[in-house]
Amino acid sequence: MSTETTYNYKVVRQFTIMTVVWGIVGMLVGVLIAAQLIWPNLNFDIPWLTYSRLRPLHTNAVIFAFGGSALIGTSYYVVQRTCQTRLFGGGLAAFTFWGWMLVIVLAAVTLPLGLTSSKEYAELEWPVDLLITAVWVAYAIVFFGTIVKRKTKHIYVANWFYGAFILTIAVLHIVNSAEIPVSWTKSYSVYPGTIDAMVQWWYGHNAVGFFLTAGFLGMMYYFIPKQANRPVFSYRLSVVHFWALISTYMWAGPHHLHYTALPNWAQSVGMVFSLILLAPSWGGMINGIMTLSGAWHKLRTDPILKFLIVSLSFYGMSTFEGPMMSVKTVNALSHYTEWTIGHVHSGALGWVAMITIGSVYFLLPKLFGREQMYSVKLIDWHFWMSTIGVVLYVVALWVAGIMQGLMWRAVNADGTLTYSFVESLEAMYPFYFVRLIGGGLFFLGMLVMAYNMVKTISGAKAVNDPIPQAA
Repeated sequence: MSTETTYNYKVVRQFTIMTVVWGIVGMLVGVLIAAQLIWPNLNFDIPWLTYSRLRPLHTNAVIFAFGGSALIGTSYYVVQRTCQTRLFGGGLAAFTFWGWMLVIVLAAVTLPLGLTSSKEYAELEWPVDLLITAVWVAYAIVFFGTIVKRKTKHIYVANWFYGAFILTIAVLHIVNSAEIPVSWTKSYSVYPGTIDAMVQWWYGHNAVGFFLTAGFLGMMYYFIPKQANRPVFSYRLSVVHFWALISTYMWAGPHHLHYTALPNWAQSVGMVFSLILLAPSWGGMINGIMTLSGAWHKLRTDPILKFLIVSLSFYGMSTFEGPMMSVKTVNALSHYTEWTIGHVHSGALGWVAMITIGSVYFLLPKLFGREQMYSVKLIDWHFWMSTIGVVLYVVALWVAGIMQGLMWRAVNADGTLTYSFVESLEAMYPFYFVRLIGGGLFFLGMLVMAYNMVKTISGAKAVNDPIPQAA
């Protein structure tokens, strides 16, 4: 069968497999740094194994290597299937894969060496930033070019979410990474002080809003209806969800900078838009979960559907917790505590990782001509390992964070602090152990997934489905 009459699944296969690989790598680094918080000597006095260098490696690996591979791979699959046309651009799709892998390898080398711009989620230095820009432009050309040459009249809602993610991340990356190079490995931001902080958290929160939310909502709107074999509960609600989400998320960033030098009005704007965000977020969650109307019984026997639906539960919980934490009086307690880390991971592990895992389990058999995964039982085991792991992780850090905040603000009758910082740190230790167990359990689930993946594709023949031809 000629390439012109089949979908391009090769690049989807590459990204899908690397999603699992980078998930294991990123989460292994996460487990190591969680252990270092209990046993600091685990850095072995080696500079590139210190927490301060491994932590940005962990965040970049799970967000951009694991999450990025999942987003690009699934978007290439979804845009082809819903537009009923082969990916645009010929070899450009292959360039996005190899270019993105090069970005990840460069991050894995430079960050442990301490070569960093020190900007949260944007630590990579300027030569790597330029490569990211080139890959992202190619990705946008492939994605939007495929939509332009579609055979279907309608642009399915998942593509709107993927498209918004692609365009917004491009703008965020270019604006926040504006820097003045002083050498091949060092640069300085073009923005001064407080403005730099504001631009950084406009970027940082919208990286969460578009990279870790909008893109994965595109995944949700395709894979949940497909796995449940049901139409989206309300297509009209999905369109309202899209426009409401992208028009409000942009303004929520200042809630990261409460009680700082940022002007009070800017802090308040961030808080108000964060509270407004609750509505579209929960609208999307309800739309996804209610897609199972009339098919709830499938949850008993379909572990892939369990992953997809439970991820939405975590999405709903995280998008309730975020607006609540943006309220200044709540933030006065939660700011800089472990509660923030718990919140981030309820979204990152509970929402992002679980919807990704469910989507990858859906894709793998279809990409390799199998009826189903090698072992459905192992998917079930993976589901329970992931769910229990996230709950242990998140609950431990909620309790730890609230206790931490209360200890920091406790004062004696004479106005002196009741607890020293070391005492508050000492109180964290039991919770750090529980966090390590939870994170370790989630990581072990990824190893189970890798085994299941290898057994599924071993001896399988890669397939490219035929494109439906117009009558």
